[in-house]
Amino acid sequence: MRTRDLIDEELVSLPEELQRKVYDFTMCLKQNARDEAFNGAELSESVLALDWNSPQEVMISQASRAT
Repeated sequence: MRTRDLIDEELVSLPEELQRKVYDFTMCLKQNARDEAFNGAELSESVLALDWNSPQEVMISQASRAT
């Protein structure tokens, strides 16, 4: 039996209130999957590294450490 069939079989036997909780849980799972798929900080790090690692930034960083 497929997972979908097993879920459907169990879901039908639940009262409406619990079916709603199952629905809310599935929406939470979907949101978490979307959040994990898009990690903006991780994506921006590579773009910002272009600026952070520029010769000018390296010179500023070295100068601030020397003082």
